[in-house]
Amino acid sequence: MVSKSAHRATRDNAADGGLTERTPPVLFDAVLVPHRSLTRRGFCALMLLVAAPCLAMGCIFLLIGAWPITGFLGLDVALVWLAFRINYRSGRLRETLALTERDLTVRRIQPSGRTREWRFQPYWLRVEVEDADAPDCRLTLSSHGRRLIIGAFLTAEERLTLANALRSALRRLRCLPEPQPQPRG
Repeated sequence: MVSKSAHRATRDNAADGGLTERTPPVLFDAVLVPHRSLTRRGFCALMLLVAAPCLAMGCIFLLIGAWPITGFLGLDVALVWLAFRINYRSGRLRETLALTERDLTVRRIQPSGRTREWRFQPYWLRVEVEDADAPDCRLTLSSHGRRLIIGAFLTAEERLTLANALRSALRRLRCLPEPQPQPRG
């Protein structure tokens, strides 16, 4: 999860005679991305480690006359490469959250480039983590009978961190005090 700091933007509106219209300040801004542990350089090294032995064995099988096996070894390398390409493509998924005084905007950008957007009124918005102790917990935004699951690709810990940060930003917006920790005893 990557988070950006809040910022204030202005824009000129030519339709109102050159007057400047202020967009509301962004109180919470986050960009959620799936984690990929293997870098491009690591991918190239892995493919070299997979392809080199297959090439060596393929040459040996070719020399002893078992040439069909060479094709299967090449197929193995091609399937590993294809699996990683599909994995990297799914890693291009993005979800952005932007909270202003007017609304919380959630934008999901699919690997294909298709974008969907949802807007929630922040004063009625509930941030829920279903089954928080489970590794497959779900982070849900709900308001006025609408529900949206966000951060499905995040770890349970990242979902809880995001939920707490978003709840805190909503409390600040609503001018509610932060909850005090309950003493144990």
